[in-house]
Amino acid sequence: MSTTTQPPTRIELAIGGMTCASCANRIEKKLNKLDGVTATVNYATEKARVEYSGELTPESLVATIEEAGYTAAHAASKIGAEEHSATATDADDPTASLRQRLLISLILTVPVIAMAMIPALQFTNWQWLSLTLAAPVVIWGALPFHRAAWTNLRHATATMDTLISIGTLAALGWSLYALFWGTAGMPGMTHPFELAIAREGGAGNIYLEVAAGVTTFILAGRYFEARSKRQAGAALRALLELGAKEVSVLRDGKEERIPADQLAVGDLFVVRPGEKVATDGAVVEGSSAVDASMLTGESVPVEVGIDDAVVGATVNVGGRIVVRTSRIGADTQLAQMAKLVEEAQNGKAQAQRLADRISGIFVPIVIALSVVALGFWLGTGGSVAAAFTAAVAVLIIACPCALGLATPTALMVGTGRGAQMGVLIKGPEVLESTRRVDTVVLDKTGTVTTGKMSLLKVYAAEGEDEVQILELAGALEDSSEHPIAQAIAKGARERVGDLGPVQGFANVEGLGVEGVVYGHSVVVGRRRLVAEHVQNLDSDLEQAMAAAESEGKTAVAVAWGGRARGALVVADTVKPTSAEAITQLRALGLTPMLLTGDNAAAARAIGDEVGIEQVIAEVLPQDKVDVIKKLQANGKVVAMVGDGVNDAAALAQADLGLAMGTGTDVAIEASDLTLVRGDLRAAADAIRLSRKTLGTIRGNLFWAFAYNVAALPLAMAGLLNPMLAGAAMAFSSVFVVSNSLRLRRFRSHNG
Repeated sequence: MSTTTQPPTRIELAIGGMTCASCANRIEKKLNKLDGVTATVNYATEKARVEYSGELTPESLVATIEEAGYTAAHAASKIGAEEHSATATDADDPTASLRQRLLISLILTVPVIAMAMIPALQFTNWQWLSLTLAAPVVIWGALPFHRAAWTNLRHATATMDTLISIGTLAALGWSLYALFWGTAGMPGMTHPFELAIAREGGAGNIYLEVAAGVTTFILAGRYFEARSKRQAGAALRALLELGAKEVSVLRDGKEERIPADQLAVGDLFVVRPGEKVATDGAVVEGSSAVDASMLTGESVPVEVGIDDAVVGATVNVGGRIVVRTSRIGADTQLAQMAKLVEEAQNGKAQAQRLADRISGIFVPIVIALSVVALGFWLGTGGSVAAAFTAAVAVLIIACPCALGLATPTALMVGTGRGAQMGVLIKGPEVLESTRRVDTVVLDKTGTVTTGKMSLLKVYAAEGEDEVQILELAGALEDSSEHPIAQAIAKGARERVGDLGPVQGFANVEGLGVEGVVYGHSVVVGRRRLVAEHVQNLDSDLEQAMAAAESEGKTAVAVAWGGRARGALVVADTVKPTSAEAITQLRALGLTPMLLTGDNAAAARAIGDEVGIEQVIAEVLPQDKVDVIKKLQANGKVVAMVGDGVNDAAALAQADLGLAMGTGTDVAIEASDLTLVRGDLRAAADAIRLSRKTLGTIRGNLFWAFAYNVAALPLAMAGLLNPMLAGAAMAFSSVFVVSNSLRLRRFRSHNG
């Protein structure tokens, strides 16, 4: 029976044992060589997303990965295990063992380097203490590199791990030879410092500080990288934690508190003002206003009544409602959004570090040159010791100490400077995109605007007093919890001072409020409510309200004594720095776009105010991801700036995600950069700083490689004693660190 018509099966595999981006490439190539398989492997999240068809099974895919020298398991089962055992998180944390390995190696390495570099510390038999301290570092501390090198060897490949392993073991091996069979173990031995290798050999030299120093430096780089990778799954955890933990379910007419995950489809549950809606459902009793801004991006709460749908994790800001459950668990909108975030993260382009890309060529060349140097010296009459010393010098001069420092030092200085400026950079992999970004997509609510309703304007009918309208309407609205009412009350208090008492307050669900203030029977609300209390609405007021609503703002009428006295306009307001931020983004060569779930009129008005020409409105969270994907398909490199749950998937999908620190934890975790201040101008600073940091990393890598290329011939010719090679390697590291420290002088354009 033909299987060609069957749709491909999609699974996710959790991958273990990857040490660099080239590992992810190797696994990806192995999987894609299988018939009917399309695979992408993400080094950052340590997951493979695989589509397969035909006779293949998940077990055969796992076997293929294991044959390549890595571990694999079904991602769902791994997550389930993590959720089942809360106590296992520390044991499963890859940074815990790395941190322990780094700290112990650092404690042992510092005295080894100090004794080697400071002659005054070279007491009688100091070399044996140096061996005692360095050997555990090279053997145990560098064990992850030795394992990776062995795996590479079995599969006829080479990475920086290979060079680190060979270089450190060669330095240790030569030191052991010099100590036990040469003259380095004699009491009173001190470090000679010779420019060239004597043809009779270097049996009196030890290079333990090189072996231990390289190991510790590279471990530090791996630790900081692993720590940033650890954050990859935090967006999903934060998103799923948004939901209500407990719910009041109705059983036989009585309320009963149960965990939210015990709800079943068809259950009735109660949501009081201020509580979160436990899961997706439909209102069967009561009416209220629901704040769905975190999920939809709309700044105005949505009025809901009987038969209206509500979404889990939204907040009830009005009256008591009873909801019938329609979807639970993985079927809810919140869970679907979590899935969107995860897919966007897994599908994200892998920013491979330059050192890993070049290592496939560089490492075999260095090993070959070391062998050539050994053969040359033996073939020209040099002693075995001299030949081996030259070979070790080649390996030591090429040991990637500066390469290991190039990224972490620039990143640490750059991220430190960014933190001082209110910009948090997640890790080195996010910097690659900043150089190429040409389009910046901005969420509206909470990003370009404040995300809070404010009283913008008061219209008074002919012969009426604005102050009195504000005083009466503000006092009445102060008794309501509705966000629009609170905006009016706040605006009135700021303009007229203390607000008066209210008698007979009543909330007309979905329409407005009414009550007695200073003896006047006042009504504030929609035109339909006001029309019930007055003969007709003043034509000027009617036009003013219509004009405000055409711009996406909210307008309410104020009436008492049988007449409409005025109208109040409320809307989300633009942040004072947003227009300047757009100008700065344009100056960086970026094209700004406004993307929002709000209505088109409101979005267009905001766009005009801040100077954004391209506006896309009325989009759902999944539509935001599609917009980003479409731009990327058209060749654009997209940065996304947002602050809400509704932006999380788009932030993860974008080539560069920037989250406002004033926004939700989910948006922050799904992003690459966090703007602590909530000031959009920080987005321009973040991109400038990221580009500068990336430029510094590239400069560091260039000079580290250039240094190796220049020094390798000298080492082969015997013009570099391994001790001098070690010192030169240390100098290259000092240069890299000094170059990185220049990032501390980075300044914001905003004073």
